[in-house]
Amino acid sequence: MNTTLALAAEFPEFDIQSALARIGSEADWIGLRYVQETTHRRSVRNGKPEDNSVTFERGVMVEARVDGQLAYAGTSDLSEKGLREATRQAVRLARISAPHKAMTFTDRHRPQAVGRYLSPHRAGLDTQSLGEFTDRLIAASRHLKVADKIVNATAEATLVETRLQYASTNGSDIDEQFLLVACNFGVTAQDGGVTQRRSLNGPVARCRQAGLEFFDFEALYAECERAGVQALELLAADDCPNETLDLVLAPDQMLLQIHESIGHPLELDRILGDERNYAGWSFVRPEDFGRLQYGSHLMNVTFDPTVEGQFASYAFDDCGHAASREHLIKDGLLLRGLGSLESQSRLGLPGVANFRAASWNRAPIDRMANINLEPGSGSLDDIVAAVERGVYMESNISWSIDDYRNKFQFGCEYARLIENGRFTQVLKNPNYRGVTVPFWQSLTRVGGTSEMFGTPYCGKGEPSQIIRVGHASPPCLFTGVEVFGGGL
Repeated sequence: MNTTLALAAEFPEFDIQSALARIGSEADWIGLRYVQETTHRRSVRNGKPEDNSVTFERGVMVEARVDGQLAYAGTSDLSEKGLREATRQAVRLARISAPHKAMTFTDRHRPQAVGRYLSPHRAGLDTQSLGEFTDRLIAASRHLKVADKIVNATAEATLVETRLQYASTNGSDIDEQFLLVACNFGVTAQDGGVTQRRSLNGPVARCRQAGLEFFDFEALYAECERAGVQALELLAADDCPNETLDLVLAPDQMLLQIHESIGHPLELDRILGDERNYAGWSFVRPEDFGRLQYGSHLMNVTFDPTVEGQFASYAFDDCGHAASREHLIKDGLLLRGLGSLESQSRLGLPGVANFRAASWNRAPIDRMANINLEPGSGSLDDIVAAVERGVYMESNISWSIDDYRNKFQFGCEYARLIENGRFTQVLKNPNYRGVTVPFWQSLTRVGGTSEMFGTPYCGKGEPSQIIRVGHASPPCLFTGVEVFGGGL
């Protein structure tokens, strides 16, 4: 009998409504958030399996409101005794901290919500054997190694099954189920003292809510060979020039540009200062909303957890706020921040449904979900044709941005020089730098076709939380950007 990828722990069913009814307490309001997650990791390096593991976790976060103050306590003990103890702890913490609360919480911050969400997929994890999937990764690793100068070839996949249930004493009843996939295919090439890396869109940028249909291995094998060949091209390439010129960014680099210079600075808890001693503050001020011309009139950015199949789609956030598509920036004007119902109340500014926790043992905070640059018109070829002298860059390899999310410099894996409207030579070690608002105001072309990417590793919060985000963008042209090669 073949073992399929659907291997999972046989947990007893958890009835969240029954648990809520049994725990009882003296709190003004109680909410329970149950999270169960199974993570499958498969990795192959140089044709040999390295990781073939499955991890399971589940638990409940109890949230209690007493005298207008909220507090949390998480537990993996799902017995009635365990849940009652966690509830007592949350109530005690809420009561102790109530005299010092920053604001008064009401049902408005934990609205009644009822609904279901099932992420889209066609092929479940029970449709392929573990052996067959591992063989496919081994084959991908071999397709990456196109020459002896490829010293490392890695093929990795992570498959995650998540169930999130939420119930509260004011009638909330939410059940959301997700099947998530993420993968990384990359090589390291070396020749003498020169080493270059190339991957399919940067490390783990390919991630989606989907089933095994996401892995079109025959197409992947061809892409792996292309990555290997491009790594060899980089070994022989000149460094990126050091000058100020036009810059065309591929969608897989726009992923990071959006994430770091739009997503993080617009988080309202960061603007409030909640994150400044760990993840940093923001250059955006509360009075900037509705006034700041963040970018050119071509810049239209949405918060959109409703996109089918994008990595951070959902129906409700972790306080029960229904998710909807909202413009953060329209025609370049800053309109709305990334803040939950709590941050919206504290700042008196409009926000979105983005109150999310990494798991059952973390309290929700303001997080990005899907942050997308809306498409314009034209193809990549049209954009390149408009450039007299510039550089085209793909796939992030390094990043640095200050605590205010203002000044930044990013490095990419692969670049091409653009001369007189066409690609010419390959360039290695491409980097660029800028300041957030002037950079986005230099946006002069936005392509007509978006590509979806994301990352499972957006970090924030104390204690630390790693959460999944999605970003979609077309290729974009920025004018007058400082680019530079290795060593500067």
